[in-house]
Amino acid sequence: MNIGEVSKAVELPVKTIRYYEDIGLVTPDRLGNGYRFFDDLDVERLKLIGRARNLGFGVEACRRLLALYDDSGRASSDVKQLAIEHLVEIDQKIAELESLRKLLLPMVEACKGNEDADCAILDGLVHPHATEETD
Repeated sequence: MNIGEVSKAVELPVKTIRYYEDIGLVTPDRLGNGYRFFDDLDVERLKLIGRARNLGFGVEACRRLLALYDDSGRASSDVKQLAIEHLVEIDQKIAELESLRKLLLPMVEACKGNEDADCAILDGLVHPHATEETD
């Protein structure tokens, strides 16, 4: 398949596929005219990368997933461990977002949102401790 066909098959932009090639995640063959030729394995690898990226895996984690995918002697426990590590990262991000929400919500609720110049959000950004709740 050429890059346009692969792009449609794996639902990734051509630019993204070229990027994945540039960083070595996929290595399609080159035809005599210099065009890329993607085989079925390249398509599978791109599907894996695309889905993993949609789940929030970083490029290096995708590289590790591909190495495991290519290793017929892999242990599924290695794949599971990688996924568990990613879940821990997701949980940390959720906790950070919840913390940010806890700080921003009182400012939004205190803002009248009318034509007045007074704005609790701007005041809260300039004087953060004035709007923070105490536990």
